This record gives sequence, C-alpha cells and structure tokens, in this order.
Amino acid sequence: MTTPILELNDVSVDFDGFFALTDLSLSLSHGELRSIIGPNGAGKTTFLDVITGKVRPTKGTVSLRGSSIIGLSEQKISRLGVGRKFQTPRVFDNLSVTRNLELAASPTKEPFSLMFKKLGPNVKDEVHRLLEYVGLAPYAKSLAGSLSHGQKQWLAISMLVAQSPDIILLDEPVAGLTDEETNRTAELIKSLAGEHTVVVIEHDMEFIRDLGAPVTVLHQGKLLTEGTLDQVKADPKVIEVYLGQSD
Repeated sequence: MTTPILELNDVSVDFDGFFALTDLSLSLSHGELRSIIGPNGAGKTTFLDVITGKVRPTKGTVSLRGSSIIGLSEQKISRLGVGRKFQTPRVFDNLSVTRNLELAASPTKEPFSLMFKKLGPNVKDEVHRLLEYVGLAPYAKSLAGSLSHGQKQWLAISMLVAQSPDIILLDEPVAGLTDEETNRTAELIKSLAGEHTVVVIEHDMEFIRDLGAPVTVLHQGKLLTEGTLDQVKADPKVIEVYLGQSD
C-alpha cells in the first residue's frame, strides 16, 4: 500500500476548552487535488495551521511522507515541501512581478544573497516559464502592486510553485475575483495537480464544481462527509449545516 504524502490521524486542537478540531482524520495521495468546504468556524483554517506547524495539535498525529512533523517549525515544514497561500495574496507590491518570482525561486533564502547574488540561468528560465504559465508575462516589468486582485492571486500561486513544494495549500484563492478570473484560476489549479498535491479551501460552489475534485466537508472541527460535490450537496447533514438547500 502506498504511503500517503500527508496524513492526519485523530487530530484535535483545544484552544482553552474550545475544540477547533476534534478527532479529524484525513489522508492525501501524491498528486491529488482535494477541495475542503464548510461553514465559518468549521475548522478549515486550523486544519491548514496544523499542517504547516503554526498550531500544534492537542492530540493526534500529522505525518508527511510517513514521518511525523508535529513540533517542527513552520520554516522547517516549508523546506520539507509544504507551501501555503493565505486568503490575501502576499506579494511585494513595490517590486516587479519578475523580481517577486526571482526571490521565490532563488535556491538561497539568505537576505544578502537574495539582494545581491546573481541568479543562475536555471532559475531565470524557471521564472520565465512561470510568467508564461500563469499569463503574467506581459506584466513582467510591472510593479506587483499595479496588478489586479486576480493577477496578484496568480502571482502568489506562481511564487509558491517556484519553491517546488510537494504540497500546495490554497486558502480561498478566488475570493473577490471576477467570473473570468475565477475560471482561469480553476484551470491553473487543475494543471498543478499531478505534479503537486493541491488542497483548496473555498466557499464558491461553482468554483468547487469546476475543479471536479473530491470534496471533504468540515463542520465544527469534525469531518462531516466526503465525496463528489453532487454527493455531498445531496447529503442531508450537509444541507442542514451548510448549504441550507438541496438545489
């Protein structure tokens, strides 16, 4: 049996008596695309915090490639191949789009080297490839702060990809995007799966449908159900606590 690339077993997180997660178990395979949905307060952000080392579980295990990552720093987990994009895209507004990607793709993360060391041809080639890949090549010399919200999301995603993570965690990647930008983002995310394991947290059900990925539903820190979007939408438990209707 193939070892999951990421596995949570009976994970609980207790914040002074409030359980943000309760006995949550979930596993992801290499190259899998998975959607996570649930109402506000379902534990979705805490789920990501546990994976990235921002929050330590009260109980349970979290394993990456079969080895525990509980107690490791966020930086260490990132270097092990776990990348996360937060709800608000984190880009350097006062630097060019190209420079943002160069900083992300640089093999060294030492401040002096980032500022003054020349990048090798392989890194420059990768930056060029990513600019083309996410459709930002025409804006390569533009300041990142001048991009639209959707373009900043694509830049933030491409900056994650530039770091070659095995797992990409995306928190509400289409919040505030136009319909056209949302469609483009769905295609971009689907293209990342296979080479990367991708986890998407989102409220936009049409976007989730476009992804066509297995859906995990969280509610009050627990796993409520899993399946296709149509299957979970038809589940009476989901209708009651989240969707509110069965359309």
